[in-house]
Order: sequence, then C-alpha cells, then structure tokens
Amino acid sequence: MQGLTKRQEKVLDYITDSINLRGYPPTLREIGTHMGISSTNGVNDHLRALERKGYLKREDMKSRALKPVNMNPEKSNETVKVPVVERITSGEPILLEQNISETIIVDRFLVGTAREIFAFRVNGNAMKEAGIESGDFVFVKKQMFAEKGDIVLAMLGDNAAVRYYQPEKDQIKFVPANNTSSTVIINRQDFLPLQLLGVVTGIYRRIE
Repeated sequence: MQGLTKRQEKVLDYITDSINLRGYPPTLREIGTHMGISSTNGVNDHLRALERKGYLKREDMKSRALKPVNMNPEKSNETVKVPVVERITSGEPILLEQNISETIIVDRFLVGTAREIFAFRVNGNAMKEAGIESGDFVFVKKQMFAEKGDIVLAMLGDNAAVRYYQPEKDQIKFVPANNTSSTVIINRQDFLPLQLLGVVTGIYRRIE
C-alpha cells in the first residue's frame, strides 16, 4: 500500500472511529465538517485517494457504504475510541475537532450500544455525592431528551454542567448532588432542546 498524507490519515481515522462508535460511517457532510472541508467534492477527493491507495472500499458514491479495508468486523465492537470534549460552546456542534483534546480507548461494555458517545471532563464537585468528582470523565450519550432523575450534561448559561434533570410543570430544574452547589432553574418556555447535550451513562477515572 502507498503511504497516506496526514489529512488522508485523519479522514480514515474519522471513518473508522465513526463505525466503531456509532455502528455506521459518517456522511460526506460530517467528514467535511470534521475536517474543515467546505465542499463534498473536496471530501470525495480524499475518499478517492484512500480507495486508490487500497485503504478504503466504497459502494458507488454512497458515503454510508464506506469501509476501511483493514477493519476487522469481529473486533470492531470490542473496544471503542471515545472523543474527550473539554470545551463546549453554545450553538456549536459538540464534536468539532478543535473541541476534542484527546481520545480514550475503552471496552464497548463500559459505554453500551449507543451510537453517539463522547467523554466530558468534569470541572468542579457539584455531583460529588453521586460519585462524580472534579477531573473525572463522564461518558455522555448525545441526545436532546432525558427522563426525570437522569444525570445529564446541559448548557447552563455559558457553561456545560453535569446535573440531575428534574422537569416540572412550568420549569426545569438542574439539581446538584452537593449541598454547597446551587440548583439551576429554567422556565420551561425558555428552555431549548439544544441546551440538553446528552445523558451521562458512565464514569471513567484515571488513577495517577
């Protein structure tokens, strides 16, 4: 096989990570957004190069039929690469490349079968009594809905925060698990679905 440029390696890694994480490859638009490529023609140029060099197979021009040649289907679900997000800006896609500081490789068992999972580094001890401490990584299933009592990641003002989700008739409360932190209350009519970033499904803690 011929060698790849750094851009081609990043495209191939993104396709592989998407299949491992979500169970299916990204669209041309998703690849373009991730790589900062404005046109689908530009994305297709990279895909054709990967095909020509023997790293990628594709059925016609369908992005959903992308498959890295060296990807072992029996092992693809054993471990997954989870992107670590440390900065979330209101109104921006969560998984912008510049928002991802690193990736961690974990057993699929730890994150379940959800298609879109990312990790968020917790800053502060608002959820300490729920076992979530500052510096921990929480695994977040990306979605814009939650059940009462779920631990969620939400945009509260200018910051993303982990809290219990407690919807009521006219308002939604985001409740901490630490009596030194305050509950955030938002009128239901003022709450936008995009403010709910996802539901916490697990915790990852490094032991130094």
